Amino acid sequence: MTPLREYVSLRGSTCFHHGLTALGLLALVAAPASAQRSFTIQDALGIASVSDPQLSPDGELVVYVVSRIDLDENESASRIHHVPFAGGDAAPLTRAGRSASHPRFSPDGSQLAFLSSGDGDKTQIWLLPLAGGEAKVLSRLPAGVSSFAWAPDGSALAVVSMDPDPNEAGEGEEPEPVPLVIDRRQFKRDGRGYLDDRRRHIYLVDASDGSHEQKTFGPYDDGSPVFSPDGSEIVFVSVRPPDGGDPDATDNSDLFLIPRTAGETTEPVRLTSNPGPDRSPVFSPDGGWIAHTGNRKPELIWYATEHLYALNRATDEVVQVAAGLDRNLSNPRFTADGSAVVALLEDSGNRHLASFGVSEAAVAERVIAGERDVRDLEMVGDRVVAVSARTDRPPEVIAWTFGEEPRRLTGENDALLAEIELAAVERITFPSSDGTEIQGFVTKPPGFEEGRRYPTILWIHGGPVSQFSTSFQSTWQLFAANGYLVVAANPRGSSGRGEAFSHAIWADWGNLDYEDVNAAVDHVIERGWADPERLGVGGWSYGGILTNYVITKTTRFHAAVSGSSETEYRAAYGNDHYQLEWELELGLPWENPELYNRLSPISRVHHVTTPTLVLCGEKDWNVPLSQSENLYQSLRRLGVPTQLIIYPGQSHGIRLPSFQKDRYERYVAWFDRFLKSDRSSTDQNSR
Repeated sequence: MTPLREYVSLRGSTCFHHGLTALGLLALVAAPASAQRSFTIQDALGIASVSDPQLSPDGELVVYVVSRIDLDENESASRIHHVPFAGGDAAPLTRAGRSASHPRFSPDGSQLAFLSSGDGDKTQIWLLPLAGGEAKVLSRLPAGVSSFAWAPDGSALAVVSMDPDPNEAGEGEEPEPVPLVIDRRQFKRDGRGYLDDRRRHIYLVDASDGSHEQKTFGPYDDGSPVFSPDGSEIVFVSVRPPDGGDPDATDNSDLFLIPRTAGETTEPVRLTSNPGPDRSPVFSPDGGWIAHTGNRKPELIWYATEHLYALNRATDEVVQVAAGLDRNLSNPRFTADGSAVVALLEDSGNRHLASFGVSEAAVAERVIAGERDVRDLEMVGDRVVAVSARTDRPPEVIAWTFGEEPRRLTGENDALLAEIELAAVERITFPSSDGTEIQGFVTKPPGFEEGRRYPTILWIHGGPVSQFSTSFQSTWQLFAANGYLVVAANPRGSSGRGEAFSHAIWADWGNLDYEDVNAAVDHVIERGWADPERLGVGGWSYGGILTNYVITKTTRFHAAVSGSSETEYRAAYGNDHYQLEWELELGLPWENPELYNRLSPISRVHHVTTPTLVLCGEKDWNVPLSQSENLYQSLRRLGVPTQLIIYPGQSHGIRLPSFQKDRYERYVAWFDRFLKSDRSSTDQNSR
């Protein structure tokens, strides 16, 4: 690999959209002059995912995780790579064929701990001596390990592990079928299945021999363990109602503290009493403060803004840092002298790195700004690494020292991108039907010509509280490479624009957000880019749900893709895993049946004329298959062209590479069929 010396200035104004006119455009990408070919499905699956950069204790070495799809083996695998902080050649540290993740340096820098299942079926902690030698498994917890943190003296690790399964078969034994006995209020989770009484707890694993000791107990799920700087205490996150109530009945997590010597009779000390959830704790270097994120409006569930807090250990006072900032903050870290906290700040399609003094009046100083999406922050001293993406570049590791300019440290996707002519992505700002300013992005096909109208796909993000950002979007690139203009809006309900903007669709889905995404299509038609006679719409999860609203409210679209959506909300209650969220936003379905029925897209399904492709994972318990089956059966009965695609064994996120490939192929084929061919001669075979 060629050493990377690309220095990119990331500093910019604190709010990128200042200076744009109401309908102005800001070009984000220019297609490279040396491009050779169009973006393909194989390219979409061939993009390497770069994540979780970590700095060695001396700040000289960076490790990070690279995940790649192997279509021949029909699997995705992750390897840990390393590169000097100063820049240079990157190389893998862990062997091919064994996925590895969550790398963490030992405090003395002599070993790298990471998670891997090796040749077994349980993920455990492995230790790799950095002076040379093979990695060896350390932990042997019966249910495996999901995360861990080193003790400051390197003698142990705080580990998160599930309670053992009493019904698990021994090695070489066939599991004996047993009935599922369910008595929990939260009785299922997507990706996990039906929930029993087993919980996640904190264990202490000896770094020398792998022996372990359980440190937290009870009918609670514990996570995010962090040692105090002197190693005598462990702070963790858990939902443990102070009144002894049912932890399944609330999302109000708090920070708790136990001594390292805690035993089964040790009662954790509650550190926070915020009525909303608290999470992501981190100690200041002297142990005097604990920074964390959270919100104080649990009744708003995911619509509430995630703020930054700092707990003074001496006084128990909790300071809301930058209290006037109405933007989501995450991934806090203290600076080396403890005088400031840096965190990731989500803002209008970007995610920046900002620094804050520890006070309510603090103002965000954007250390990294501009048109980019920054994630996975880590710091040692005044050296910082993170992952940064742009619309023309998938995530790569960036590095910098405070006071200097950031630089790109890795180029895991450089060779692939050098072969491809990427589509240009532009930011758009436009008014919705009521005049509200909405932001979004347009991706133009390579070779785009002004004055020519293109078949257009409105692609809708999930959430609903999420945002399309200035990160690399393979779906946009794939559609554009196949000749489509792609419009992607951040309608009301999206994050990145403050709490009121997100909360605007509370108990009113498919109204204002429908108007906003519809206005995005109006905008690109008015600009002369989109062909109003060749419009498609689609999305996954809430993107599929909003697609369902779109096709029940307008006939302007000639093709739709409804991925993993919901249609009948009374039936969704107890069938998906959102029992608490349904109750908080819409109330109980037997108490508010009119609201549930009014909001359910199935109530208007008889208005649909748009040919609709319906897709879902067989084991999706986030947005269950039964909801997609409901939509498909209704459309089939109405005579609307439709197909139902079920991915066996898959949950909400389609993980199997061959199924990911199949999904991309079906997206393109469905839109091509109805937006590029003569619609008057559309075959009737799918009716």
